Amino acid sequence: MKKILLSLIAICTLGVVRADEGMWLPFLIGKNIQEMQSKGFKLSAEDVYSANHSSLKDAIVQFGGGCTGELISPNGLLITNHHCGYGNIQDVSTVKDNYLKNGFWAKSYKEEIPAPGLTVKFLVSMEDVTQFVIPRKEFATLEEKEKAMKPIIEKIEKEATDGGKYTAQIRSFFNGNQYILCVYQIYTDIRLVATPPEALGKFGGDTDNWMWPRHTADFSMFRVYAGKDNQPAPYNPENVPYKPKHFLPVSVKGVKNADYTMVMGYPGRTNRYATSYELDVAINETNPAIVSLRDKKLSIMRKYMNQDEAVELQLSSKYAQIANYWKYFIGQTEQLKKQKVIALKQAEEKAYIQWAGSQNMNTNLMNQFAKANSDYKPYSKSVVYYSEAFYGSIVARLGALAAQLEATLSEKNVDNTKLAQQIEKLKQYRKMLMEEFNYNVEKEIFTAMTQMTFDDLPKDQLPDVYNNVIFPGFGKNSEGTYQKYADYVFKNSFLVDELKFENFCNHPTLRELQGDPAVIYSSSFVKNFESKIQPKYVAYNNAKTELANEYTAGLLKKNKTNLMYPDANSTMRITYGSVKSYQPQDAVYFDYKTNMDGLLAKYIPGDLEFDLPQDFLKLANARDFGKYADADGNLPINFISNNDITGGNSGSPVINANGELVGLAFDGNWEAMSGDIAFDKKFKRTICVDSRFVLWLIEKYGKADNLIKEMDIRK
Repeated sequence: MKKILLSLIAICTLGVVRADEGMWLPFLIGKNIQEMQSKGFKLSAEDVYSANHSSLKDAIVQFGGGCTGELISPNGLLITNHHCGYGNIQDVSTVKDNYLKNGFWAKSYKEEIPAPGLTVKFLVSMEDVTQFVIPRKEFATLEEKEKAMKPIIEKIEKEATDGGKYTAQIRSFFNGNQYILCVYQIYTDIRLVATPPEALGKFGGDTDNWMWPRHTADFSMFRVYAGKDNQPAPYNPENVPYKPKHFLPVSVKGVKNADYTMVMGYPGRTNRYATSYELDVAINETNPAIVSLRDKKLSIMRKYMNQDEAVELQLSSKYAQIANYWKYFIGQTEQLKKQKVIALKQAEEKAYIQWAGSQNMNTNLMNQFAKANSDYKPYSKSVVYYSEAFYGSIVARLGALAAQLEATLSEKNVDNTKLAQQIEKLKQYRKMLMEEFNYNVEKEIFTAMTQMTFDDLPKDQLPDVYNNVIFPGFGKNSEGTYQKYADYVFKNSFLVDELKFENFCNHPTLRELQGDPAVIYSSSFVKNFESKIQPKYVAYNNAKTELANEYTAGLLKKNKTNLMYPDANSTMRITYGSVKSYQPQDAVYFDYKTNMDGLLAKYIPGDLEFDLPQDFLKLANARDFGKYADADGNLPINFISNNDITGGNSGSPVINANGELVGLAFDGNWEAMSGDIAFDKKFKRTICVDSRFVLWLIEKYGKADNLIKEMDIRK
């Protein structure tokens, strides 16, 4: 199959940019700067990105691998979303010192709390290496092509690390049509500085998640520490606050409708070049399955979390992670249907095929997509159930890893070194998982996931544990079958009992391993997936990758007079637009901002989602908003813009025309939940916490004047 290889320069030279849509690469932002400045931006491209001088990109970090944060002082002070720091805050909390529930405000460096395992990643540089990475010769298969590319990629990455000083990654863009080298510097000594109570940081809970209007204090603060040479260093009490190349001033001037806004951060994943065939599978098979399984897990967890504060603290981060994308997939499916995205995609595909015919290119491409998706569709739900249901159980995950010992223990002459390594891996994995293991919760989840798998999947795609173990021993799919089976597994598996597990690790035997009910269960699921489901999944992904590469290359050629942006892939991006109200439906108007009056109006005493701390209520009702008040004397809480973001942008700075921080992006809106696949110019909004609300909470509620004093606050 003929490949179309285009350089990034050829793609991004001409055309008109739509200011609101697009996740643009920072090192190519010079292509967009004229449009940005026409919208009100007052800085230069060099001010935004420079590999040699201080620029805005030096203040932006990837926070913890899945969010964004930004430096807001010359002393390494970092701000991100509350939900981004949530797990780290949970980790350092106890029932006695519950910082998650009660909040925390360090008044000095000494009071700041180390956050083990947390890292931040600074972008050093980006470089187009497409011409070096993609082979000029043709290959019969994708596998052969990737095999030829691998040593080239590894060589370039190794050279870019500068002897280990940096981390280097070559990432694929435009579905394998471009490759860019990203060089990073990673800091590992990160400490918790401040967080509002969970009631403020998560105000509105699942009900308000993905919704506007919003009234949430979604921020937390950390500090980056370094060795005395300002370079990355492991945690050490002698480390000092990091001195950034650039940090963001914080504006208290506020925003108004139509003000320029820019977001910089690390969006995780979009799929805007997806075909109508992929969307059919998502809407009708995978999304509903994800929602159903997560809904069941959440209801089980919530039942036990409501009964015990210790369980609430233990499971709160896990619950939030599951809940966030539970609601996301509900909204995405609803909006994909409502916005008729499949029909829009079909029209694009028809136009593409007509154009391809005029270029003597492959006019059978969409039929090839259709065939790949129709072959995979009957198995797509089983893939979801394997990851969401089977791996949704901690005991099942442990059983899958323990089952890998079978091959080693079955050897005539057991390799004791290899066995010891596998046992140690199992011990470390179990130690990590047991931090969120609650016996009653996990047993009920195991029960529910086992039953839902049988009830919802085609019977010829099920593992043999049902007919060979569960039904003969515990009843033929009758009332109580799965509960009795779960009781048996949890009572008899050495993976659940601490003493039994320790004894097995000290004296592992093949007999005990093969007789363990959790291992039997997991082995059956893994073998079934690997033999029946995985081949379909791999074949589909290989076909889709090949076809998407060709389709995207064709789109780039077809639209060569327009600036195009690649899908998000957890690399730094820039998006620019403006503060903007919207009308979600006839006779309904949403303003661009919310304020304290709106927050207090939502207050419900004792409610799980809308309760508020009494000391906050007292302070809010005193209305001492000072310099943080708006022109009407109210305190701004949240605002919206039409910036183009997705997951991973959480915590991203919302920057005004002068390069100052005016807020933090923390969510998208319900009416545009299809945005990861199709940007909706009319409805797409980014929900942001206003910097004035953040500063007011720090100063008035947290009484952390020390933090206020180290920032550059601009009026």
